[in-house]
Amino acid sequence: METRLTQGVEDPAFAAGVRTQVRVLRRVVAMIIAILGTALVLMQFAVVRNVGASLLASAGVAGIVLGLAAQRSISMLLAGIQLSLTQPIRIGDTVIIENEWGWIEEITLTYVVVRVWDLRRLVVPITRFLEQPFQNWTKVTPEIMGTVSVFADYCVPVDAVRQHLSLVVKDDPLWNGKVCGLQVTEATDRVVTLRALVSSADAGKNWDLRCNVREKLVAYLRDLEGGRYLPQQRVLLTQPQPPTDRRLT
Repeated sequence: METRLTQGVEDPAFAAGVRTQVRVLRRVVAMIIAILGTALVLMQFAVVRNVGASLLASAGVAGIVLGLAAQRSISMLLAGIQLSLTQPIRIGDTVIIENEWGWIEEITLTYVVVRVWDLRRLVVPITRFLEQPFQNWTKVTPEIMGTVSVFADYCVPVDAVRQHLSLVVKDDPLWNGKVCGLQVTEATDRVVTLRALVSSADAGKNWDLRCNVREKLVAYLRDLEGGRYLPQQRVLLTQPQPPTDRRLT
C-alpha cells in the first residue's frame, strides 16, 4: 500500500509523510480489530457474559476502575493518531532529542525508535514528541547550513582565506552550491575567530563537508607564509631607561 501511494511522487517529504500515516493508522486499525475480536470471542462464554452484566450493574465503581486502568493505553493510542495526522515527525526525519542526533526509524503506537548516528537505537515514548520540544532538521526541507570556526592571528588576510574557502567548497561534491561565506565573528586579546558558513543537501553531508572545510582551512593557514597567521602570543622587549636625577640644582 505504501508503495502504491508513493509511486511516482518526487517530493521525499510527502512520501515520508504518507509512509508515516499508513504505518501508524495500520497499527491503530489492527489494535481496534484485535480488541473487538477478543471481545466477541469472550462474549461467546456464559461466564464472561455474566461478569460483564455484573460490571454493568455496578457501572459507577467499575467505570472508574476501568477508566484508570485504561487511561495510559488510551492516551498512547490518541497520541499515535495525533502524531500521524499532525506529523511533527515522519519516517526518515533527522532529529535531535535527548541530546542525541539521529533519524526516525520506526513509529509505533507507544514509542518511537530513533537510530542514532553511531547506530545505537534510542527508544522514546511517543508522548515525548507531543509534550516536549525537540529539533526536527527535515520538517520542511532536508537542506541545512553549518558553521566551522577557526582561530587565527590578527594579521591574517581575511580576503585570502575567504577566496580559499570558495575554492574548497567548489571542488567538494558535498556542497549544494547555495551558501558559502566567511566572517570574523569574534576578536579576543590574542586571536580572531573566522567562521565559515556552508550548506548541503542534508545533515549527514553537511557534517562531512564541515570536517573537510575545517581540515583544509587549518592546512591553508599552516602553510601560508610558514604559518605566521596561526594564533601567536607576542612578547614586547624594551630597553630599560636610565634613571633620571630629579634633585634640584
